[in-house]
Amino acid sequence: MRDVAVIGVGMQKWGELWAKSLRDIFVESALLAVDDAGIDHIDSMYVGCMSSGLFSGQEHIGSVLADYLGQKNIPGTRVESACASGGLAFRLAWMEVASGVSDIVLAGGVEKMTDVSGSDATYALATAADMDWEGIHGATFPGLYAMMAVAHMNRYKTTREQLAMVAVKNHKHGAHNSRAQFPFPVTVEQVINSVKVADPLNILDCSPITDGAAAAILVPADMVSKFNKPGVKVIGSGHATDTISLSQREDLTALKAVELSAKRAYEMAGKKPEDIDFAEVHDCFTIAEIIVSESLGFFEAGGGGPAVEAGETDREGKIPINCSGGLKSKGHPVGATGLAQIVELTEQMRGDAGERQVDNSRIGLAQNMGGSGGSSVVHILEVM
Repeated sequence: MRDVAVIGVGMQKWGELWAKSLRDIFVESALLAVDDAGIDHIDSMYVGCMSSGLFSGQEHIGSVLADYLGQKNIPGTRVESACASGGLAFRLAWMEVASGVSDIVLAGGVEKMTDVSGSDATYALATAADMDWEGIHGATFPGLYAMMAVAHMNRYKTTREQLAMVAVKNHKHGAHNSRAQFPFPVTVEQVINSVKVADPLNILDCSPITDGAAAAILVPADMVSKFNKPGVKVIGSGHATDTISLSQREDLTALKAVELSAKRAYEMAGKKPEDIDFAEVHDCFTIAEIIVSESLGFFEAGGGGPAVEAGETDREGKIPINCSGGLKSKGHPVGATGLAQIVELTEQMRGDAGERQVDNSRIGLAQNMGGSGGSSVVHILEVM
């Protein structure tokens, strides 16, 4: 198996992109990645997209997007794993290059979520839960994560203020990200006093509905010098699933798919949690970041809330998390989120993150999750 590196990334401003179509926003980011890599062709591409049919009325997007990118006839594959679609697209692109099947592969992610009503968007997202056992009873993701939050608060005494501090930290980081949907700071008081969604979660505990795309170019590591571009090596990749329904989980305060995908990525990379310099994790809700940080091994069970309160996950802290602003501030176009995490890792390792730059950012971790933890993908990247 060949070593693989990222040599180009691309991402445009995220938000409510009314004047642009699904194909427009994908091609913009893909071309930015192509230009960044300095390449003149791609051998194939994988595109993470959760629900283009329900959001945009367009399926078969492997063909549509290859054609619109000016790359018709290449292998083009749409990848779906709910909100982990982008991370899984990156994993499959990595596997294709590592296997020797192709030398230059584009991994992209895209979602156009704002062209439907709020209720239709809620329905589309709810299809990533268990429709027979959760969706049919009206359970949506705010409600499911609220149950996880209550369980975590009861067992570990995680506080409402600690949940709010996740949003405060990520908005502080996102305020320095010009591509973020909501690049402004918030306070603990604003989070706690914002509109209630599902107790204990308020609107400022929740990631938004977003239009956006992101892309990366992967090549064999031994070819990086030919492109005269700084490469970032993919040293670990892990993927795992769990029961999709919370009712079948052994423990609502941990995420087994995150634990397993991280374990597999750590083992491949030959690294431990303490070796990671910074991370981008799936903070679809504030409680998600806390549980994920524990499931990745950065903190012991119940330690995620106190760690946020102590500033350990801040940009200057022990393990900086979501310096991009995370899903909370940057936005969450569900199919694109996993690739945006790769964009952030790559820019950090190149020293191109501006005011968000993390010191000594040589090893980074990206964790992208589907639904309420029914799937998880973890990648570990290292400066070459």
